[in-house]
Amino acid sequence: MTNRNVSDSIKIIASITICLFAGFLGSVFTTPAIPTWYATLIKPSFAPPNWVFFPVWTTLFVMMGISLYLVWRNGLEDKQVKKALVIFAVQLILNVLWSAVFFGFRSPSGALVEIFVLWISIVFTIRIFMKVSRTAGLLLLPYLIWVSFAAFLNFMIWRLNS
Repeated sequence: MTNRNVSDSIKIIASITICLFAGFLGSVFTTPAIPTWYATLIKPSFAPPNWVFFPVWTTLFVMMGISLYLVWRNGLEDKQVKKALVIFAVQLILNVLWSAVFFGFRSPSGALVEIFVLWISIVFTIRIFMKVSRTAGLLLLPYLIWVSFAAFLNFMIWRLNS
């Protein structure tokens, strides 16, 4: 195995691990609230059953990790790559923050504002990732679609429970 292959292997494992770790951090806020506070909320008829969220988010975090790898492998010497990684980090932090606001602080209204900022940051991430790797940008489209759905669900929960 060449040094490049070893380096690529480390980068893809690290990229996926970073994204899955973000998912884990979000679950620290989410998991305890599901059977308690979240169970008491009025939800719209289109709200998925609770069991759907884990496989969907796990898949999305793995896709985000692969996307991150496809950008990172282009090298940190490239200014566009550095910028893309910073924007990616911001959106990943915002992703975790949404769970903290919605489930941790039990604030659908605050989470609604936060998810709007998250959505914008995902759009920026996709745009800059597309400049470095088209595949990396395309891999983030399901994430954007899911967060769009989550934003609408968040809005409806806020409206139904206000």
